[in-house]
Amino acid sequence: MLFTKEKKIGQLGLRPFDLEQDVATLHNWTNQPYAEYWGLVGEPVEKVKSEYAGLMANGHTQVYLGYLNNEPMFLLELYDPAKEAVGKHYDPQPGDQGMHILIAPAEQPVSGFSYQIFTFIMEFMFNNEVTKRIVVEPDARNHKIHQLNKRAGFQHERIINLGHKKACLAFCTREQFIASQQIADIETQLAVPTKSYATWHNQLHANPDLVTEALDAELWKKANCLHISKAISELAHERIISPQPVGDNNSQQHYLLMCDVDDIEYRFSAEVMQLNHWIIDTDSIEKFRAGQAEALDSIQFMIEFHKTLDVDPDKLPTYMEEITSTLCSSVYKFKHAKFSAEDLTTANFQQVETAMTEGHPSFIANNGRIGFDAADFRTYAPEAANPIPLIWVAANKERAHFKACHDYDYQSLIEAEFDLTTRQNFDQQLKDQNLNPDEYLLMPVHPWQWFNKLAIVYAPDIAAKDLICLGYGDDKYLAQQSIRTFFNLSNPQKHYVKTALSVLNMGFMRGLSSYYMRTTPAINDWLKNLVDSDIYLQRKGFDVLREVAAVGYSNSYYEHAEVKDSPYKKMLAGLWRESPMHKLAPGQRLMTMAALLHKDNEGAGVLPAIIRSSGLTTEAWLSRYFDVYLTPLLHCYYQHDLVYMPHGENLILIYENNVPVKALMKDIGEEICLLNSETQLEEDVKRISISMPEDMEILSIFTDVFDGIFRYLSQILWQETGFPEKSFWKLVADCIHNYTHDQSDNDYVMAKMQKHDVFAAEFAHSCLNRLQLGNNQQMVDLSDPGSSLKFAGTLINPIAEFAEQQRVCEADA
Repeated sequence: MLFTKEKKIGQLGLRPFDLEQDVATLHNWTNQPYAEYWGLVGEPVEKVKSEYAGLMANGHTQVYLGYLNNEPMFLLELYDPAKEAVGKHYDPQPGDQGMHILIAPAEQPVSGFSYQIFTFIMEFMFNNEVTKRIVVEPDARNHKIHQLNKRAGFQHERIINLGHKKACLAFCTREQFIASQQIADIETQLAVPTKSYATWHNQLHANPDLVTEALDAELWKKANCLHISKAISELAHERIISPQPVGDNNSQQHYLLMCDVDDIEYRFSAEVMQLNHWIIDTDSIEKFRAGQAEALDSIQFMIEFHKTLDVDPDKLPTYMEEITSTLCSSVYKFKHAKFSAEDLTTANFQQVETAMTEGHPSFIANNGRIGFDAADFRTYAPEAANPIPLIWVAANKERAHFKACHDYDYQSLIEAEFDLTTRQNFDQQLKDQNLNPDEYLLMPVHPWQWFNKLAIVYAPDIAAKDLICLGYGDDKYLAQQSIRTFFNLSNPQKHYVKTALSVLNMGFMRGLSSYYMRTTPAINDWLKNLVDSDIYLQRKGFDVLREVAAVGYSNSYYEHAEVKDSPYKKMLAGLWRESPMHKLAPGQRLMTMAALLHKDNEGAGVLPAIIRSSGLTTEAWLSRYFDVYLTPLLHCYYQHDLVYMPHGENLILIYENNVPVKALMKDIGEEICLLNSETQLEEDVKRISISMPEDMEILSIFTDVFDGIFRYLSQILWQETGFPEKSFWKLVADCIHNYTHDQSDNDYVMAKMQKHDVFAAEFAHSCLNRLQLGNNQQMVDLSDPGSSLKFAGTLINPIAEFAEQQRVCEADA
């Protein structure tokens, strides 16, 4: 045998086709009804022999006979598409390989029989490094093979006329095939074997114990202990609680935290770093009630301190549910953790994304997801790592709108995102209802949103056929940490898809504004032009992932003048965002910046592991990181008055040898602002320009970066490697001094840096948990974010002491 492999159905093998020996077998196969598309039904054996003699003599076709457990079972033809009729219908590329397959019917039906043979053949083809892409042109009527193609990673692009048949032209790259097999592997590893998304969800409901399998006593204890540690740390940081020192133990101080009810006290050891950041010794936490020790209970902790937390009594139960959900999420992650910190230094982009065990580092209730049931969690949560298809609806153009960036249009986007056969199926569904497909737009819908909201709230629109459910698409997606954004796992080169999702999570109902979608592409075009035209940002490799197209649907009932702004106006909208995979050069890899804050089940951090793997010193690695991440933020603010949410999930870092080389910003449409700017904007972009008290402008650096990211990174390095906190902040200061030197001839930047001094002795302490505790359903008015902020005094600026130092050379100079 030329190539063999053990598959689920048995031992598969290939050998070259022997015309004399094998033609009788082939003649028998081609005369069966199932081989109608082969074109030789009813032909004598001489005709079959003549056809294949010519085929094998043409100089570019190879024919193989395939075996299952030593029995002939399939035929494979490989050919050069450029030398066949199909090559006249597209632009052949080096590495293209054509394929035809004929599979004999099994005597007894076997689940996955055809798919196993099909993927075996593709493995054989891609085993040849010369093969980069497989080309197929099945008969347009052969719907069975279309489904098999799509499952293995092919995308049918268009109908072509080959004379003897109308065919679907389809392609599958090596990357697409690998992605399809990764999806198959993931689905195989699920707790409940499943053939489809629907059966997975149904079987979870049929086996209710599966959704609680992670909830054992030890893991629940661990989750509560870690969560109370975080709660004490963040609440003390925001000066909501005031632990009192009661003694010291070397670098750690013993503290006592008294509750205002029931004679309850907590005792623990901690070290307080700069920015009033509390490192709690988790193992030291003890709880006492009237002198008697009690188990740690994070939900009870919130009840005990509810007066101190000043939570609205009406909102306290929802906040407690968010805490409970956060704990359940933690326990699930502990139970199903697959990767150590070291593993994640070489893992792929989506393996890292699904491995995160912590939500937002500052929020205590950071995985609430109120609205999901337990089966939804196992289906849709990013840590569940469950590939799911999205539901697609057709929306009447009289009620829906589509907007795109200057280089996109609706038709080309849909043709690129959807397989031809899927588009045909969707169109046919509309035609079957006597509707014109040209009068509708395709919209992505989160499955949860359809079943729990749209099918009910939008019932009048569905009855009027303004909204038509078309069912699931072909591609499988993975939910990202931002939960309503999906990465296309079937074809990573395709766009992210972001959908509306009416669940309460971390202080907001995670809807998507139909109104905002009208201007989102224009804002992205504006920002992309700004970034591309700025020489300094280009030199730093800074780039954006554009939200290239957006679609929204207007619900006349909830957009009536009498109805105030509410989540009901944000239930049906979607957008397409560029994939970061297009930005990668050979040898580069991706991780969101959130990964740098991740710790594995043993408490080991990704940040120290990735620094070790890079071969650089901590100082050199951090200098590269600050140069890639911090200097673009400084420049966007000081040069362009531009700020955005540069937290861990919104920044994707590109690495070479695990050293940061570029930063990509995403999630732009709703989160960038021009502060107090005189820049003239076109009408569709004007909503990003806001007024804010000038003394609050620079909080975009102090709060979002220093307090929101750097204080955690410095803690991880200090705890795990002993890297001094002062050295960390000195490197931050060095980066800013380097930026100042680079801009020394830029009068505008220098004047603004003097007016808004990043080396100021202290800055206002803006508090995130105070926001969530104040209103856990709508923390911030996005149209006027400054008015919503809550403050707790000031924080000492950790870089202030380095204000006068001389500029230092960059680490790689």
